[in-house]
Amino acid sequence: MNYFELYDLPLSFQLDSVLVKKKFYELSKRFHPDFYVNESDEKQAEILEMSTLNNKAYQVLLDPLKRIEYILFLNNMLFEGDKYVLPQEFLMDMMDVNEALMEMEFDHNELKLAELAGQIDAMEMTLFDEIKIETDEFDAKSGKDADIILIRIKDIWYRQKYLIRIRESLNKFRV
Repeated sequence: MNYFELYDLPLSFQLDSVLVKKKFYELSKRFHPDFYVNESDEKQAEILEMSTLNNKAYQVLLDPLKRIEYILFLNNMLFEGDKYVLPQEFLMDMMDVNEALMEMEFDHNELKLAELAGQIDAMEMTLFDEIKIETDEFDAKSGKDADIILIRIKDIWYRQKYLIRIRESLNKFRV
């Protein structure tokens, strides 16, 4: 049973967070281990497993990036140890950003730091816009051309992950 099935929700990138929370609380009450203390060890283990599944589902379905990763995984687009090759143009841009970050280690400059942060902000906004377009298209297509759209979403997701690491490196320079 996947998380969407557990919450009786359609497989979709856009979810109503209020509905997700409602389903979480319903299942939390239903599968709370304290209500099963007089049951067999087997039944208690089953309830504990369902409670754990509910908590994981909630964390994934509520977080847009985790939800993207999960949907890609469900559609066999992500694999353990996947060596995804990012687009050359993106890697060239990242090389420039990484060089600027290395320069910051030796010559900390608040003006350059702010400029670099703005550049990364702009890249993140571009990716956010791209992923919104693609996920909306996936949700609207209901199966038609789904794999093609998911491949584009996968590429954007990997670029977003890369930018998150860059953002973490950049934040080390902020005092």
